[in-house]
Amino acid sequence: MSDGYDVYLSGPLFTPGDRHYLEQIDKICQSFGLKTYLPHKDAGLSSYDGKDFLDFFEKDIEAIKGCRIVIAVLNGLIDSGTAWEMGYAFSLGKEIIGICEDTRIPSPSSSINLMLACSAKIVSTKGELEQELNAMRKRLSLF
Repeated sequence: MSDGYDVYLSGPLFTPGDRHYLEQIDKICQSFGLKTYLPHKDAGLSSYDGKDFLDFFEKDIEAIKGCRIVIAVLNGLIDSGTAWEMGYAFSLGKEIIGICEDTRIPSPSSSINLMLACSAKIVSTKGELEQELNAMRKRLSLF
C-alpha cells in the first residue's frame, strides 16, 4: 500500500452530518485495527473556489490506489463522487463495501443502481458492516 491505508472511506462531505456519519464508520474500522483514509480529515475540505480541486483529487486517487478496501456510504441520493470512487476502486480490483442505512430504501441491494450494487457487497447496518469486516479478516490477511 503506497500510503499505508487499509480502508478508504467514501461518501458525501457536504454537511456536518455527512462528515459525522463517515467518522462513525471510521471508528468501526479503527476498532478492527484498520488504518483509514478519511478525506475530510486526511486531505481537508475544499474551499470550492476551484483552486485546490486538483490537490484533493490527487490525494484521494493515491489513497484509493494504496488501500485494500473502499467503504462507500450510499444513503439518500448517492453522491456522484462516491459513485466515481467506487468505479475507480472496482477497476483496480479493490474490495468494496457499500453501506446504506437509509430507511427510505426498502431493499438496498436491489434498489441501488445495478453498476454500484454489482461492484460492492451492500450492507444495511453498521452491525452488518462489522460482520463483513470480520469476514474479510482471514481472506485479506488484514488484521
